Amino acid sequence: MTDAPLLKVEDLHVSYNTPTGVVEAVRGVSFELGREKLGIVGESGSGKSQTGRAILGLVAPGGQRRARRLEFDGTDLLSADERTMRRIRGDCISMIMQDPKYSLNPVMSIGAQIEEAFLVHRETIRQEARERTLEMLRAVKIREAERVYKAYPHEVSGGMGQRIMIAMMMIPEPDIIIADEPTSALDVTVQLQVLAVLDDMISERGMGLIFISHDLNLVASFCDRILVMYGGQVVEQCLAAELDQARHPYTRGLLNCLPSLDHGQDELPVLKRDPAWLSAVKVSS
Repeated sequence: MTDAPLLKVEDLHVSYNTPTGVVEAVRGVSFELGREKLGIVGESGSGKSQTGRAILGLVAPGGQRRARRLEFDGTDLLSADERTMRRIRGDCISMIMQDPKYSLNPVMSIGAQIEEAFLVHRETIRQEARERTLEMLRAVKIREAERVYKAYPHEVSGGMGQRIMIAMMMIPEPDIIIADEPTSALDVTVQLQVLAVLDDMISERGMGLIFISHDLNLVASFCDRILVMYGGQVVEQCLAAELDQARHPYTRGLLNCLPSLDHGQDELPVLKRDPAWLSAVKVSS
């Protein structure tokens, strides 16, 4: 990471009060993000999505967020009021959700939804918003942008819906994109197409990316650095190109569970967990 950090996260915690007691979803996560692609990987329930949402203050009702430091480009996100956070969300930091079927408004046309994301953060006339929306649809490699502009979410495929989500989050030209498993609902071919679009736009605009996924191979091929999370904690961080040299037993266990076409396996090994992983976290660089 050569640029000055855009985002600084130090000792982030997210907890929820439940009928059976307090659940610690995120426990002491720390990292910095520059104009780079940072992958966060781990199993379901490891705290990946909660970390991304906590950055934007999108903790579910009943949840509490605390940290020693949570700062974006000099702005303290912990003490920022709701008006400041509304400006930061979308304008400075955007989040791409997992599945467009649940993120797009089914009763609004696609064009109207993307325009809304632009108009909220820019003082402009609707004609300019329309032109920028069509331009953004073409930028994410959507053919017949005029037709898609007038369409509704149920009229497009999953891959196109995900590109529309990317267009919606990119149109305010934020500094950081948080992508929460943006390709998990897509087949492999469409997945690669969507990632290529995302990669091109991030590189062209010099943004920072937090890419949340459970797919280690995908993150290793797409990102610059990787954080591995287990039980709400970061247990290891490394360069993406060096993931195969990871040393933490949890990371090694995840890698060993991946099927391989090159090496015949009668059955995939089951990850053996150690309670000590949650009490003694060592971060290697």
